[in-house]
Amino acid sequence: MKRIIAITLLISIAFYVSGQNLPSSKDSKTIVFYNAGKFFDAVNDPGAYDDDFIPSGIRQWDEEKYKKRVTDVAKVLSAINENEFPSLIGLAEIENKKVAEDVISSSKLRRGKYGVVNFDKKDEKGLEIALLYKKDDFEVIDSKSISIDFGPDIKDVNRDFLYVKCRTKDDFICHIFVTQWPLRSPNAQESEIKRISAAISLRKEVDKILNFENNAHILILGDFNDEPTNKSVIQVLNATNKRKNINYRDLYNLMYDMHNTGNEGTITSGSGWMMVDQIIVSPAFFNKTAGYYLTFDDGKIYKGEEVLTTDPQTKVTTLNRTYVGSKYAGGVGSHLPVYIILKKEEK
Repeated sequence: MKRIIAITLLISIAFYVSGQNLPSSKDSKTIVFYNAGKFFDAVNDPGAYDDDFIPSGIRQWDEEKYKKRVTDVAKVLSAINENEFPSLIGLAEIENKKVAEDVISSSKLRRGKYGVVNFDKKDEKGLEIALLYKKDDFEVIDSKSISIDFGPDIKDVNRDFLYVKCRTKDDFICHIFVTQWPLRSPNAQESEIKRISAAISLRKEVDKILNFENNAHILILGDFNDEPTNKSVIQVLNATNKRKNINYRDLYNLMYDMHNTGNEGTITSGSGWMMVDQIIVSPAFFNKTAGYYLTFDDGKIYKGEEVLTTDPQTKVTTLNRTYVGSKYAGGVGSHLPVYIILKKEEK
């Protein structure tokens, strides 16, 4: 009996000690970007280009499949940091605000008590973006939808990007942009011009903030449909991996080194993994004395069992897709989420 008590005591102490090092909502904030990948509801909406995603459509999308997807997406988001719910979630490729509300109302996220910022601005596929925010962690001060200026020679229907200014209870203010840039297309030159236009439009908004607030905490969460070393991101947006002598107008791409030296990514292509989903920040986040902070290596890709699958024969690990072509596979999606955990300087 004494041996059992001793073992129990040791286990209790181990759990207690390890628990002291776990981040909590008091000293950390988890921030996620997730492209949910053509996340339609099962209701036919003539304005949403969702004919493939209804029960009579080619994908035979119905309420049962939709509810499973809602549960799966919520499960992924709740599993990213097992110690706390994400404080902020940038969500891309949802059909409407109702989809976001169904996700945060699911059993996996309900206790997070989230709000939704979303504007009814659909792209050519009938999809939108949203920011989910944990009300106990952040208060929304301002929000707006911002259009991409493609110039007079290019006609395109692309979702606006989302701007949200929010504040924590301890008065830490963040400027957040959620975006998804134009798709790559067979006409590579034209589609690159569109993404460069998106970068110019976003950079203008960033500069408007920095012109009046040099130490602004700016977060850009997005699917850029370009990688960190492509022109639109590294040259036009000026998001790099520069660490020394970083200027307040520079932007730091937290996924750059993972892509460039680690050959990691968030989607698969014929040549392997591509890093299209990224989190980019202003240099103010590297100042530990300014509230919540990051280090240069804090960008992460979530690779839990929910989002990946391994072929039992080839042993190749790939995305756990909802569809493979038009065939229903029952997985969660075609992108991996990216995330960061803001830490707070201990006083």
